[in-house]
Parts: sequence; C-alpha cells; structure tokens
Amino acid sequence: MLEWMKKRRPSRPNELPADPTNAEGSVMSRTSAPLYKYLDERYADAVVLTFAEIEDLVGVELPELARLSSDWWTTPDATADPSRFADSWILANRTARPNLRARTVSFDRATGPRPGRRPM
Repeated sequence: MLEWMKKRRPSRPNELPADPTNAEGSVMSRTSAPLYKYLDERYADAVVLTFAEIEDLVGVELPELARLSSDWWTTPDATADPSRFADSWILANRTARPNLRARTVSFDRATGPRPGRRPM
C-alpha cells in the first residue's frame, strides 16, 4: 500500500509538483531551483532582487550576458544550456523586468494560468 501512495497523483491535477527539478521532463536546473522556490513562495505581486541577491540564492554568479542584455532576462532561449535561469521565474508564474543600470530585477506576477497547469 505504501508503494501505491508514493505513486499516487496529487488530488488537484492542475498543481505543479512540489519540486519541479524532479518533475518528469523538467528543464529547470538544480542551480536555478532555489530562485524558483524563493519567487514561488512570495505573496507580493512584484519581487525586486539585486543581482547579488540572486547570486546568493542560486550559489553561482550570473552569466556576463545577464549583466549586459535585457533580452537575457526577457526572451527565453530554447537552445540555451541547462544552467539557464529563466525556468525558475517562468514556473513561478513571474516575468522578469531587469534594470541593468541598478543591477536589479523585478519579478512581476504574470496573469493567466501557470505554466504546466491547465485552466480550470
């Protein structure tokens, strides 16, 4: 019976798995998972983090392109390497709005259904 309970699906089929880095077919890297968790657990519609705060959360430096190009934050690149961070805010139902001069990013709550969820 214990095996059956482990395999049991969540009672709400529209919910993401508790740990999206372990979800079947997940593209989020373990590096970006702490950023996902942080953003997902915030109730505020906008969360502003400095580049240094993001680096502290994920434990690695942001790529140089993240400091130089707004597109790195706003245009998901399907061909990017697995260490990309975009999945962390996309799965947390947020959009990134960088201020490169101030070295901050505002992660704003997106409208509409969360990625990976079906509308009810």
